[in-house]
Amino acid sequence: MKTFIKIIKVFFTLLFFSFSIIMLYYTALAPKIDRFKLAEEFQGSYLSQTMFDILKMQHPDYSDAYFEQSVAFNKRGDYAKGFELLDKAVDHNPKIHLGYSGWMKLRKLRDYDGALSDFDRLDSLTPNSIDAPWGEDIDFLRGECYFGKKNYHEAIGFLNQSIINQKEDWADVHAFVYLGLCEYELGNYEKSISEFQRALNQSDHVPEAHFGIAKAYQNIGETEKAKEHILKAEENIGSKREDSYDEFLNEIYLNEILDFKQSLEEKPSIKKTTDHQL
Repeated sequence: MKTFIKIIKVFFTLLFFSFSIIMLYYTALAPKIDRFKLAEEFQGSYLSQTMFDILKMQHPDYSDAYFEQSVAFNKRGDYAKGFELLDKAVDHNPKIHLGYSGWMKLRKLRDYDGALSDFDRLDSLTPNSIDAPWGEDIDFLRGECYFGKKNYHEAIGFLNQSIINQKEDWADVHAFVYLGLCEYELGNYEKSISEFQRALNQSDHVPEAHFGIAKAYQNIGETEKAKEHILKAEENIGSKREDSYDEFLNEIYLNEILDFKQSLEEKPSIKKTTDHQL
């Protein structure tokens, strides 16, 4: 019995020793890229954060380690720690990480000036290419920033440039939606309608465009056309622009569509009452 217990102890000792060697290898000795991929796979875990810390200690200029480690913190909403790491990634490799930094400042923090600063700096570092931070055209994102700042004239300029960059048929449909919203805010209702129509020419299932064009028609007294488009906005609400993590600047909701629809239904009855009284 004592011999069996000794064998068991030796077995578990060897097992623990082997496990320790394996962990040491994968956390501190394996090739840099292999450890990065493993830490990325377990993003946000204690093991992942420890591996990134070791990678940064061994390779202080490894920008991707700072960047990837920041993602878990930003996903949790710990932007102070997330941007502390992301800023270091930008310091080490601005061409690679400025776009994401600007995108995060726009979409997560609503820091429009900070986002514009990052986008403009990135643009200056890549004069011979059109950047696409996090997969979106840089001029579309700059237009969105200026829309958020309520600087509609600047927004229009960048949104039109985005459409030139991507070509009319391939541009982000929300470039046209934002153009319509900008013209609407400037009181240019006829121009607003034509911009929303450009979005609908690309796809008739863009509820933001139908909602915007309905409001523009209502402002120029075209109530029947407004009703037609508000119904389409309601029908296509399932296709609206949305994201699990973010609220977009031009995001719309079913309740506001229904409220506007009701206001359109009430107007004819008010007009009839007025005519009867006259």
